Amino acid sequence: MFLVRTAARTAVRTNSCRSFCVSHTQLSDRKGLVLGVFEKEEEEDEGTLHLTEAAAGFDKSLSGKLSELLKLSGPALKNGKSRVFYGLHKDFPCVALVGLGKNNAGVCRTENWDTSKENIRQAVSAGCRLLQDLEVSHVEVDSCGDAQSAAEGAVLGLFHYDQLKSKKKTKVTTQLHGSADVVGWEKGIVYAEGQNLARLLMEAPANHITPTAFAKTIEEKLAPHADRAWIEEQQMGAFLSVSKGSEEPPVFLELHYNGSPDSKQPPLLLVGKGITFDSGGISLKPSASMDAMRADMGGAATVCASIVTAASLKLPVNIVGLAPLCENMPSGKATKPGDVVKAKNGKTIQVNKCQNRGVFCLQGAMDVALGSAAAGVFTNSDWLWEQLHRASVVTGDRVWRMPLFQHYTKQVTDSQLADLNNIGKYSRSGGACTAAAFLREFVKAPHWAHLDIAGVMSNKDEVPYLRKGMSGRPTRTLVEFAAGLAHNG
Repeated sequence: MFLVRTAARTAVRTNSCRSFCVSHTQLSDRKGLVLGVFEKEEEEDEGTLHLTEAAAGFDKSLSGKLSELLKLSGPALKNGKSRVFYGLHKDFPCVALVGLGKNNAGVCRTENWDTSKENIRQAVSAGCRLLQDLEVSHVEVDSCGDAQSAAEGAVLGLFHYDQLKSKKKTKVTTQLHGSADVVGWEKGIVYAEGQNLARLLMEAPANHITPTAFAKTIEEKLAPHADRAWIEEQQMGAFLSVSKGSEEPPVFLELHYNGSPDSKQPPLLLVGKGITFDSGGISLKPSASMDAMRADMGGAATVCASIVTAASLKLPVNIVGLAPLCENMPSGKATKPGDVVKAKNGKTIQVNKCQNRGVFCLQGAMDVALGSAAAGVFTNSDWLWEQLHRASVVTGDRVWRMPLFQHYTKQVTDSQLADLNNIGKYSRSGGACTAAAFLREFVKAPHWAHLDIAGVMSNKDEVPYLRKGMSGRPTRTLVEFAAGLAHNG
């Protein structure tokens, strides 16, 4: 069982050195502090400082020593940059100052996010990582005016997948400093830990996270998964066709969270693709990047993590999560190009490309279209789009609406042998859009949306507060979306 929260180190040694000692041994047993500073306004003189409320209070307790050193230590801190000072305070051998950009930057309609929140996440992440590199094991964090965003930046920024390494990074616990907004801080912790759970599942090697292991990893009391015989009884031919080449049995994981006081409230239904390793099957993928296909279950990971987070937050909403889990492998039993399979709704599918995984048919074309800037959203509902978009502006994990024209439907319904073809008539042209059109053939709900997360699956350095690796996106946006439904209906 993977654990999302790491236990804090409890052993504390007696410090016999003076308070400004910064040896690794002493730092690991003492606390660090992250404080924020805003950029000066254009009309203000050089050297003008705008410390946050917590930073100003700390500076006052030191008779202005912090602001004095900050001015002497170099140019003003730009957004996301950090600087560390030693020996200023007996309780904090290391104090990291982080640049927050302009004060009250607010929502940017061009960028489609709240710039103030993103700046805080980025800055706090930078400060916490700096102290982690100094092997400080406990860090107090300035809310910087938004305790939830500060908590998200700290917890997301400190996450590092090193479960399988003998040498691990210092485990850091965090705590709110100088703010009464404990509720916002704790909410941010839960949001970030939810995304980290998805990152943990996505980053783990495929031989550690098989379909069965994935199901067992989810920590809540969730509905039990069924065995292969049950899947066959449900006539899920398309799902079974994907798993045929693998020795690992498929698992259909069904999760139920009943948070609404009204048990009859229609649930929010989340479905996540769970290919725990996608070799491409007979249509083998290029070997150079195939290792990243351990995260092809990112849809299932974000769905499951979102439901775990909703339960932790006790959101007053009912949610059902469905995660069909399997591997897509080549073998003598694997589905062949040109095979026809039957889906649960009775429609037949001509599988002309085994990489497209039958009914799942989710492609890397979205990565070409949007890159890692946003997840693509295909939906039949303006109302649903507005809810998702509003949530993404808050979280900074953006979404962008894509077309769902009949033009694309015609391309997947033009099949020589079956009702549907799992690739578009014009192959790569509009691949993400034809994939969404394919999925539309299986949805009857009046309001539905497909999120294509291929482009946001991993992070190099695009999101500053996430380390390189699998991103767990867009978990926080799904949670914020569910919270919005719970509170607004």
